[in-house]
Amino acid sequence: MMRRRYGLGRVGVGLVLAGLLLCVGCGEPQRPEVTGGQVAAGAPPDFTLKDLQGHGWTLGDQRGKPVLMLFTTTWCPSCRQEIPHYKAIYDHYRPRGLEMVNIDIQESREKVSRFADGHGLPYRILLDETGEVAQAYGVVGVPFAALLDRDGQVVCLPCPNLDAELAALYPAAP
Repeated sequence: MMRRRYGLGRVGVGLVLAGLLLCVGCGEPQRPEVTGGQVAAGAPPDFTLKDLQGHGWTLGDQRGKPVLMLFTTTWCPSCRQEIPHYKAIYDHYRPRGLEMVNIDIQESREKVSRFADGHGLPYRILLDETGEVAQAYGVVGVPFAALLDRDGQVVCLPCPNLDAELAALYPAAP
């Protein structure tokens, strides 16, 4: 499989040099039919990645609970800026059954581990060392969120209004 970098080549040299970030959280929510050439509506590809402790995590094993996948990197300023929001989502929805994972793209275990420890990330961190999972999900900029429902079907990819999508999955008690 061809290795892709999610830095200068994918985002664009001019944007990076100008200090601008690709906005993946803009616009209307998408219910993709085809994204990145591989994700069909409601049927995301299964994958297994290792976490920082070397344990495997398989998407298909998560059926029965909603899954929030955050694709990020340590070098991304917007990813760092979103950490308090992601922690709040985790604190609020994890007790209600949400499985939340951060998928770090093409960085070393050591670098990601230092970053996770330094920022006190409470959710599971997975390593997409080759970038193949990010490619399969059509990730072209970070941060990038993908939300699946309890049946493993795509709710949003990317998720420009993640809070609204989560609130719809977890309606308030009457």
